[in-house]
Amino acid sequence: MKIITRYVLSEMLQVFLVALTALTLFMLVIGLTKEAQQQGLGLLQIIALVPYVLPDAMRFAVPGTMLFAVASVFGRFSSSNEITALKAAGITPMATIYPIALLAVAISLSCVWLNDIAVSWGREGVRGVVVRSLEEIIYSRLQQQRSYSTDKLAINVKGVQGRRLIRPTMSFQPNDSSPPVTLSAMEAELKTDAKSGTITAICTNGIVRVGDVEVAFPDTIERVIPLESIGKNNPSSKSPSQIAMGDFAEAKEDALKQIHQAEQQIAGRLAEAFLTGHAELSSPQHSAGEQVTIDHLQNRLNRIAMEPWRRWANGFSCLAFVLVGAPMAIRMRNADFLTSFFLCFLPILLIYYPIFMAGVSQAKAGDLPPIAVWGGNALIAAWGCLLLRGVIRR
Repeated sequence: MKIITRYVLSEMLQVFLVALTALTLFMLVIGLTKEAQQQGLGLLQIIALVPYVLPDAMRFAVPGTMLFAVASVFGRFSSSNEITALKAAGITPMATIYPIALLAVAISLSCVWLNDIAVSWGREGVRGVVVRSLEEIIYSRLQQQRSYSTDKLAINVKGVQGRRLIRPTMSFQPNDSSPPVTLSAMEAELKTDAKSGTITAICTNGIVRVGDVEVAFPDTIERVIPLESIGKNNPSSKSPSQIAMGDFAEAKEDALKQIHQAEQQIAGRLAEAFLTGHAELSSPQHSAGEQVTIDHLQNRLNRIAMEPWRRWANGFSCLAFVLVGAPMAIRMRNADFLTSFFLCFLPILLIYYPIFMAGVSQAKAGDLPPIAVWGGNALIAAWGCLLLRGVIRR
């Protein structure tokens, strides 16, 4: 049995590692190209991104590679009658599947870790590279497109001469409830300070608008903008899909605290209405802002509750793919690895992913419990067990 185990694992790992390397490199090139186009990065910045983009590339490559390796290896075993020979010797086909299933469990656990690292450390690392290269990125984008924008910062220029921006217009939305700031000048220069986390706009002869207030300046002024304007730094403001597993408890507590504060504000307004006799203050429209905040935070709580389940389900898709891929490849008896792979992948494409995405959508909305994201895994695994039962009885 040990010889069979070593043989099966050796064949599986050879195909898996070669295919994983090729597919990861392909996904890595796609990821780097996407970031380079979106951020206007140069060669040195692209090289610096490699370790941060790699986990993201691998988390997409591993499940598909696992299915490809299983379909290829077991398809060849079956077509060359190796499974039939084992049965003739009185050895169950499970002797070849058990080692691969255990390997799939280990790889699934690694994939869960990759999912967590990719969306937390990886994306934060990408942002760090972008921040450190921000000045070059902005100037490059302005030279090419005459504009640069993020969620809270927008810069448009008539032209760029060296480090001078000609006729720039800059709009900045502070993180708090302060009104937006718009600055127009004849010319300007940008300087970033990664240590202090700021970008300074040195502007000459222009106009500053803060809300409805407009002030002209004939001389040079400096406007300091926090680099937080190009991203989010704390768990309470990050999207739940970007929060590390260890920070979910903190994010959940923060959202509950904000919901409690909004509910207290509504209760305080109702109490004031009754005490002062201003009944109009108790109408729902006077609490519409707080209610919108509560609805948003409740939706965030649903996503925070769902996200760990999604990452575990994504990771253990490797095991589900093995359970369905191995018996299907044995039953098809096809030595052509591409044919075996696509025939195994078709039901996963048509069944697993639609059910998985539906579970994620319903769990986000709060219509189903977070465990619903495991629906696709459970269905594919159950189907694989039925196929496996048929293989053993044949």
